[in-house]
Amino acid sequence: MNELRRVLWMAVALFVMQLEAYAASDATPQSVEALRQQGYTVKNIAPIFGQLLMTAFPPGFTTVFEKTNGGHYIREAVLQGETVDKWTEMLTITADKGLAANVNLSPQKFAEIKAGGFKNACPTSFNAKVLGEGKISGYDGFVVVLSCGTSPASAGETSESTLEVIIKGESDYYTIQWAKRDEKSATPIDIKPAEWTQRFHLLAPIKLCPIIPGEAAPYPSCIDQK
Repeated sequence: MNELRRVLWMAVALFVMQLEAYAASDATPQSVEALRQQGYTVKNIAPIFGQLLMTAFPPGFTTVFEKTNGGHYIREAVLQGETVDKWTEMLTITADKGLAANVNLSPQKFAEIKAGGFKNACPTSFNAKVLGEGKISGYDGFVVVLSCGTSPASAGETSESTLEVIIKGESDYYTIQWAKRDEKSATPIDIKPAEWTQRFHLLAPIKLCPIIPGEAAPYPSCIDQK
């Protein structure tokens, strides 16, 4: 069993032991938020380009930005009381339409390109750690943590480390990201695998499902898909 499969198995086990999950699209925003505040793990399922994407939506986060610009989609959520510009933790979903058709790209190569961007931004405080690669919901995936001890995005006032879950779908690429800002450091941040694996667990289950013509929220075909 490779590392990613082991992590996924642990994620499923943890998810089953949590309080009963709830489909975010099957209730009003108010009732969903009430459940999340009680500690329930809420599933978020949304059609993004060619497929449905399901992830867990951990308690404490609220969506503050969503936009589709041509073939690029992005959605950002921060902890309650924080903003899209000033935050300590952020969840980000992205999708790039049609990118899976690029035969020269793989989830690992996608991660390497993103890592290069991080390294260019903070060459003296950059760090990275691969958590695993393998199948996620039947699709090629790669999981990595990228880190800058001094983050240009906060004008060097904080560090920034990000869990990147990269999936090559049927026709599009998807990423699920969990970023954390902390005290700045002139040297590379120590990436603790156990801490970031726990965040990965909290995002489970992660699924890509086909869009069924005529099927509406809460997308039971995706909820029931094994």
